[in-house]
This record gives sequence, C-alpha cells and structure tokens, in this order.
Amino acid sequence: MVTTKRALADEPPTLTIAQVAERTGLSADTLRYYEKAGLIERVGRNTGNQRRYAASDLAWLEFLLRLRETGMSIAEMQRFAQLRAMGDTSVGDRLVMLREHRVALGERIAALLADAGAVDEKINHYEQLRSKQQETDQE
Repeated sequence: MVTTKRALADEPPTLTIAQVAERTGLSADTLRYYEKAGLIERVGRNTGNQRRYAASDLAWLEFLLRLRETGMSIAEMQRFAQLRAMGDTSVGDRLVMLREHRVALGERIAALLADAGAVDEKINHYEQLRSKQQETDQE
C-alpha cells in the first residue's frame, strides 16, 4: 500500500511519549510501566518504533489517573483495564466495579470532611487564643 500525503493528513494526530508525559504529569517511565502492567493497551508505534499515543489513549490515561487519584489500587485498575479490553460483554462487571469504588470514595470523602471539620475547630480554638492574647497585650 502506498501512503500518500493526503492519507497521512486524514490520520488523526498522535502524541509522543514526551508530549503525553507533559500533558498527564506522568513520567515516561511510568507510561512505559502502565503499558507493561496492562493498564493501557500496547501503544501504536511509528516507523522508528517510537510510541505514538492517540487521543483515545490520552482519554483512557486521564480516566486511569482519576481512578488512581480517588484511591483505586493498581491491581483494581488492572482488573478494570482487563474488563475494558473485553468490550461490551464486560460492561456489567465494570459498572459493578465503578459503583463499589464510588461507595468507597464517598466514605473516604465523608472521613476527609470530618477530618477537615476537626482541623477547622482547632483553627478556631487557636484564633480565639490569639485574640485573647492580643487583648491582654493591649491592656
């Protein structure tokens, strides 16, 4: 097959590993690890065998980062990636995983809000102490 300039122009743009690292905040080593660990499918390569990430790869990476930021373990992320690779037959299993993760996330948010409340109480306590000290100093 002969590749024409027009055919290349019709192909969606791809990103290098450095560009994806910059956009995601992940290092190139982490991106390679994610591929090796099965979190992302094998990334396309150019003729120089350099990774070229498509927009769909970047969107998936962004979702993985959300899962990671919300406390999903690498093992759970790998399981989710395996289910995703299975296609539509695993939608139910993926939905169960995400619902369970959302419940755990809700519990974590509630705990963090309670912790924030305790910190706020301590801030108020110290502000009152400081205010009393300033009143005493002015007398």
